[in-house]
Amino acid sequence: MRRQESGNAQGVINGIGVVTCVYVNPQQDRFWLIDYRIYDPQGDGKTKWDPLKDMRSALVYQKGLPFTGVLMDSGYATKTVMRHREQMQKTYSCPLKTNRRVDDSAGTTPYQRVDSLTWTKAQRKQGKPIKIRGVPKDHKVKLFRVASAARRTAYVVTNDHAQNDSSGVQQVCHQRWKIEQFHREVKQVTGLEKGPCRLARMVRNHIGCAMFVWIRLAQVAYQTGQTHLSSQIPGDG
Repeated sequence: MRRQESGNAQGVINGIGVVTCVYVNPQQDRFWLIDYRIYDPQGDGKTKWDPLKDMRSALVYQKGLPFTGVLMDSGYATKTVMRHREQMQKTYSCPLKTNRRVDDSAGTTPYQRVDSLTWTKAQRKQGKPIKIRGVPKDHKVKLFRVASAARRTAYVVTNDHAQNDSSGVQQVCHQRWKIEQFHREVKQVTGLEKGPCRLARMVRNHIGCAMFVWIRLAQVAYQTGQTHLSSQIPGDG
């Protein structure tokens, strides 16, 4: 248990950090849990970025699962993570926090908040190249301004410089909400947050069991055409 930032709570709470990797098939509109890691810097000495890199490396070099791109949360829009994705020769799309400092002037003006940038009509449609403060000088990404699933303006960067259609980026970003759907479902149908365990090993076992329960419920749901919630066994929590 440690103090950590929570997007749902909009603040810092006590909790256990579970980093998940979900595989999405947009053609079938289905998703599967592929891997997860427990963020425990005091126990294993790993940084916030290490679990993500470990899962991606296992996905490519051990599992050999084919995929075309990576969708990440805004907390992972860092130099370390972006470089790791590019070394694996994968494209990524990632929203930026509105206070993130960027430069769209090729160094002629100071960095400014991404939500204060000006946009031409063409740039709203096709995006524009930017540099994020804190990343190497020669590392540029393409920025798009799109409507998010929450009906807010989202600022999304990608290393796919051939992308020139904001509607395509918006469709890709909507797939990222599958991870939020997974988080909601695994909490509601498996009792993930209700474990009475206190010892570290028992907590890990409880989390692992919850993940396996969700995988089985997802399998039943896909086979029967039900939602994950309605595929629960009556009386199970």
